Amino acid sequence: MGGPGDPPEGAPEGGPGGGEDEYRSVVFDESFVRAARLQEFSAQERLSDHAPAVRRRPPLRRGLSRQALILVLLIAVAFGTAIYMGVRHPYQSPAGSGPLAEPLRMTVIPLAPEGEVPGATDPDQLYAHSPAAQYRIGAEGIPLPAARRTAHFSDSQVTTALSIAKDYIVRSALYPEVLTGDQVRPVRVLLDPDQLDQFDQSFRQPAADGRHAPTGWLVRFDPTQAKLADRGIRVQGTLQAAETDSSTLEVTGDHTFVYALRAVKAGAGEKATETSLFTVRRELHFRFDREDLRLHQAQLVVSYVQAGPLSCAEDSTNRLHPLLAGQTAKEGGPAGTDPYATGGATALCGSLATGAQPKV
Repeated sequence: MGGPGDPPEGAPEGGPGGGEDEYRSVVFDESFVRAARLQEFSAQERLSDHAPAVRRRPPLRRGLSRQALILVLLIAVAFGTAIYMGVRHPYQSPAGSGPLAEPLRMTVIPLAPEGEVPGATDPDQLYAHSPAAQYRIGAEGIPLPAARRTAHFSDSQVTTALSIAKDYIVRSALYPEVLTGDQVRPVRVLLDPDQLDQFDQSFRQPAADGRHAPTGWLVRFDPTQAKLADRGIRVQGTLQAAETDSSTLEVTGDHTFVYALRAVKAGAGEKATETSLFTVRRELHFRFDREDLRLHQAQLVVSYVQAGPLSCAEDSTNRLHPLLAGQTAKEGGPAGTDPYATGGATALCGSLATGAQPKV
């Protein structure tokens, strides 16, 4: 049935109801009307000017709205700021932009015994009758001091510097594969990249020039002569940290290491079944910037080493050649040094005090 106002047969085709449904989707909103290119004159305008019924409107200016312009501007500013912060970060210097690490300056002094090197079959007996009787074993002899913040470095940064320095000392003087083998990587990975060329050249072309002696970087013995008789190496020493400037921390390590060694095979004057003690005193100066602390690496800038019993006639640049139980120092010493020559280090050799040897 139709509605109350419709004929019985329903609304006629083309009537108001059908027309409304047909054009319901067409909406002439205000923006549509403003966008029309033709505009009808008003009745008053047509009467007064006798103008045509319509006129052309100037085209609308099609540009970005104010909000869109502001959004584009904000995105550009944010993008530019991100690039600037990536290039010049206020809290971290870009890698490679800081000053280069100084080359390591090193001194290795062999200490010659005054007589025959004492030995014993039991390493503990030697330790008990030596100045190292109360030394701790291994890394326990390298305790970390209480860390105190400095003017420009926090407690945690000072602790990190001390820990890296200790790690270097342990790897370079206590690792068996470093002491009696050819392993250098455990030490190398802790160095600042600026020092790697000097480190590699030291092992590729050792030289007694105060710059390229492997024994200035680490402790290692000639594996054809000596081996460890006891892996419980005795150690005693200290670590100290101080700020040198607003961007640099320096750590100084001063440690004495005592090794129990035995001959690999019996030679002239050697007692192959007996053990002797070998002492190394190392004073190392480390330097750290904030990049070193972040990457767990160090700049080793000074290495001062005294080691014995050694023969001054032996070259201690590449490896240490310990005098073992029953041996005495060979006559002679380092070749003469020309004080007028430049670029070479003065050859040094000392005497190992009698009191530094075990009394057996």
